Amino acid sequence: MRLTLAFAAACTLLAAPAFAETQAELLNQGPPKTSQMLPDPGHIPMIFGKDIPWKGESGERSAALFGDPSKPGIYGVLIQWQPGHNSRPHFHSTDRYIYVVSGTWWVSSSTHYDPAKMYPIPAGTYVTDIKNTIHWDGAKAETGPCVLLLVGEGPMTSARYVPKDSTKDAEGQDFVPDTKK
Repeated sequence: MRLTLAFAAACTLLAAPAFAETQAELLNQGPPKTSQMLPDPGHIPMIFGKDIPWKGESGERSAALFGDPSKPGIYGVLIQWQPGHNSRPHFHSTDRYIYVVSGTWWVSSSTHYDPAKMYPIPAGTYVTDIKNTIHWDGAKAETGPCVLLLVGEGPMTSARYVPKDSTKDAEGQDFVPDTKK
């Protein structure tokens, strides 16, 4: 229940950004121009899109909004996938709740890594990532970047799968659990 309420509150804030029409505007916006005073940050703390601290490269960036996935308790993270980048088959140890804030998110629940067979999930869609179930995801070049709001309860760990034949290109291969760990 606590996790559902936290997710609902976070989605409400991101679902319909009143002053942003594009993903770039959403991520780079500052305080709106208004004659009203900014609320007391001791009562209503806020971080505008331009001030959110993003980390990462190689096509996937993340920004921790609250909590920490590696520690006990609720966490919330923004994920941004750049066009043409995606993960490889993997799973997580806890359920995760995802809202597609902008763009189209592409997913697969297969151990066969073939980006041509990913399923498109449009902005405004809510998804549950069920624990211990294989998946992979990202953004396709033809549909542009996507931003996700991901909420879960830690501690959470991820387990990556590896190509069945490490001497060949990953695309088109089946992935298997990594037994070399």
